Amino acid sequence: MPQADKLVILDRDGVINRDSDDYVKSLDEWIPYPQAIDAIARLSRAGWTVAVATNQSGIARGYYDEATLAAMHDRLDTLVREAGGEIARIVHCPHGPDDGCDCRKPLPGLLERLRDDLGLTTLKGSWMIGDSLRDLEAGLAVGCRPVLVRTGKGERTLAKRPDLVENDRTRVFADLAGFADWLLAQ
Repeated sequence: MPQADKLVILDRDGVINRDSDDYVKSLDEWIPYPQAIDAIARLSRAGWTVAVATNQSGIARGYYDEATLAAMHDRLDTLVREAGGEIARIVHCPHGPDDGCDCRKPLPGLLERLRDDLGLTTLKGSWMIGDSLRDLEAGLAVGCRPVLVRTGKGERTLAKRPDLVENDRTRVFADLAGFADWLLAQ
């Protein structure tokens, strides 16, 4: 059974794979960062539970369908397994920004679903790693410790909101591998 204080929750686009302002719409467009795949595997092998929580409004917008998304996530699972690791769970929000759901980050519904799926009572003390303000806000809403990576939209997020890192409120790393290196050295 996973423990909240040994859980790392990752956003997908911009953290695990290259992001695109035009959306990642196909398996061919889903290009993982090799260091991110390795970082997930290293965390997993070291006893951390790794999960993914991702907004995928491209489904609501008609850019791709659930089967295409499943193919991307199957590929992610395969690459992490080949590297010796495991992703415990992947959850996604298929809704658009105007759909009125409770799961689209920055709302906490997606993370609450992840908590329930993993059989946890809380996410307090777990880590939420993202490249956007909405990732960090969703994590903070459920008690996660926020981490911003500079990959994806991370540099833009930091430029817009330098206050995020005041008083070490949010830890910042170059990429997921940098976070994994730091966490595993603790």
